[in-house]
Amino acid sequence: MASFYDEIEIEDMEFDEVNRLYHYPCPCGDRFEIAEEELFDGEDIGRCPSCSLIIRVIYEPEDYQRDDDDPIVLGQEVVV
Repeated sequence: MASFYDEIEIEDMEFDEVNRLYHYPCPCGDRFEIAEEELFDGEDIGRCPSCSLIIRVIYEPEDYQRDDDDPIVLGQEVVV
């Protein structure tokens, strides 16, 4: 079982529309991040790329469900 630094509501995170990532400040000076695609896949762990800390992202999974017809957005590229 993972040990989380904190549990953060998705509403408290900043969304990067270009990269489709949610960010939250990490105490090491970098930022925790979780990709929108990970939320669609049911993931709830935000990771800091500079240290070993992780957070649990609190969100409503039904807000991140994709219809089978919806395209997948990867950065600027759309995959259908």
